[in-house]
Amino acid sequence: MERIIDIIESIANEKSLPIDEVKQKVIEAVINTAKRLFGENKNFSVDVKKSLSVYQNLIVVADNDELASDEDKYISLSKARKESSDVEISDVLNYEISFLNLDRTAINWLYKELEENIQRLLEEKLFEKYQAMIDKMIFGSVVFIDDDENTFIEFDEIRAVLPRRYRIKGEKFKIGDVLKAVIKSVRVDKKQGLRLEISRTSPKFLNALLALEVPEIKDGAIEIVNSARIPGERAKVLLRANSTSVDAVGACVGSKGVRINAISKELNGENIDCIEYSNEAALVVSRALAPAIINSVNIQDDIAHVHINTEQRNKAIGKQGINIRLCSMITGLQIQLNENKNEENGISAEEAKANLENLFKNI
Repeated sequence: MERIIDIIESIANEKSLPIDEVKQKVIEAVINTAKRLFGENKNFSVDVKKSLSVYQNLIVVADNDELASDEDKYISLSKARKESSDVEISDVLNYEISFLNLDRTAINWLYKELEENIQRLLEEKLFEKYQAMIDKMIFGSVVFIDDDENTFIEFDEIRAVLPRRYRIKGEKFKIGDVLKAVIKSVRVDKKQGLRLEISRTSPKFLNALLALEVPEIKDGAIEIVNSARIPGERAKVLLRANSTSVDAVGACVGSKGVRINAISKELNGENIDCIEYSNEAALVVSRALAPAIINSVNIQDDIAHVHINTEQRNKAIGKQGINIRLCSMITGLQIQLNENKNEENGISAEEAKANLENLFKNI
């Protein structure tokens, strides 16, 4: 096989693969083909320089060694010394075999082996590339929607799937739409090859949209500490400014809410609360329970005991419990609401109101 190096370089350049790794895959393909041609039990090695040479490898053993009977892998010392007088036990003799005038069947075997090996190398490289991009934003055009409403998009050199479960409630796509999402997982399927799952429901998608819309996040002036979502309903994002001259919440909301509204529109109308980070966990809990007004927060272990007036309870919990759930998700704490007693007379706010009404009736 003359000019094998030229062939290897051509494959590497065409597929954008490292030359050394393509070379190794070519060697593997040749060895596998040699085994099919000359015997699966035999050991072969390949030398790639300007041309390609194939050798059968035999290990030298003692004449009385039982292994000597296995002539596919071993050669007795006495036979070996007929080839080379200075050979010793455990040396390896290499016998070059003809690999030039292959018949059509053998050529097809070699071609198939080489094709499969290069394809596996491509998949390995793509896997490494996209594995490093998990939680990163991608853009792609919708090319197919299957019967289960899984949406397939094409970007770069591959196809990715947006499963129905990772689609925001109420979203509908059609072929040709440009879709944004983050990479959720990457795996290699034996039948389908490289398979990428993408998501629009992950909190990381919200983070990626914020970084895209807010230059201060991309520049590192603002850091997203944590985020939580009930997709399509509501989200909370915890922000920290890395400079005293930067208003983290104001920068993310934008003038007249233009930045946060653009993100909300991409998320199918999802309401987004921006919360300023604090080193005081109790203060973060208090801010995260907005719009409820909190009297005090005491944290013990992983439980935040939140004291509120009765009329603030529904606001703290939110519609279908969304507000308190998001607060728990973003802080990592279990939230326990406690209705406050009036500090002056030891009665609840409801009782105080009722007593006041009775007082006016008796005047």
